[in-house]
Amino acid sequence: MTFTTADLYDKYGDDLKVALPIFKDYGAKRIFHGPISTVKAHEDNSLVRTALEESGKGRVLIVDGNESLRCAMLGDMLAKLGMENGWSGIIVFGCIRDADVITTIDIGVKALNTNPRKSLKRGLGDRDIPVSFAGITFNVGEYVYADTDGVIVSEKKINMSE
Repeated sequence: MTFTTADLYDKYGDDLKVALPIFKDYGAKRIFHGPISTVKAHEDNSLVRTALEESGKGRVLIVDGNESLRCAMLGDMLAKLGMENGWSGIIVFGCIRDADVITTIDIGVKALNTNPRKSLKRGLGDRDIPVSFAGITFNVGEYVYADTDGVIVSEKKINMSE
């Protein structure tokens, strides 16, 4: 199933939320979509790992890292774990690391930037709550669509065969 966010916007317009264009593409999968699951944590990626250990069932993990550029919330091992467990993609409002390796992993990854420093591991944060960044709010149960043009969110799943 292929799509472009531009075509989806042309068809559905203001029914969609459009994220500000602040993300860089890192994963091998440049076009991805799925139901939203969220993690909100500051410089602690413990809950990112917990989420990616679950069966993804085509979901997209939205990670609100509080825009921190001081450490990475995702690395190659977690990206690979997400791919192996059926996650479609990961969008990080923060940094990742192991960027060159992540470009070879068949999962969508968008993030603000890279940083070699790993995050803390204290188990702090929240799961599956609304998170707001890039000018929009991401809610569990909504659907995110991402490609090299950007990130859009729909309250309902878009039927691609229409």
